[in-house]
Amino acid sequence: MKKQVNATKARKSRGNAEKVDPGSGNVFADLGFRDAEERLLKAKLATKIAQLIEKKGWTQAQTAERTGLDQPKVSHLLRGRLSGFSADRLFAILNRLGHSVEVRISAKERKPEKTHTRVMIG
Repeated sequence: MKKQVNATKARKSRGNAEKVDPGSGNVFADLGFRDAEERLLKAKLATKIAQLIEKKGWTQAQTAERTGLDQPKVSHLLRGRLSGFSADRLFAILNRLGHSVEVRISAKERKPEKTHTRVMIG
């Protein structure tokens, strides 16, 4: 993930100066969601799943058959309606698509306020 600029920019619009604050890198956190990191994780996983399905050229019905989901669930997944999907469920779908998922926990312990969750898709 690219490092975000932490400076506030000002620009003129209709004669008024407006402050533009750069995002944190997590739109869900910027919007104030309490579960922002989980939402970002699920969004990134769903995006990768959609890319893999598109690369394979599968229809929603073919995807359903190969992943064990029903077609309406595939539709929800591809449209970003992720409330019915846990991260574990998305990991399992990635496995069914032939991709391994690895979770790494840092060896160094830090203060809770200094920790973060990062998703790296490669």
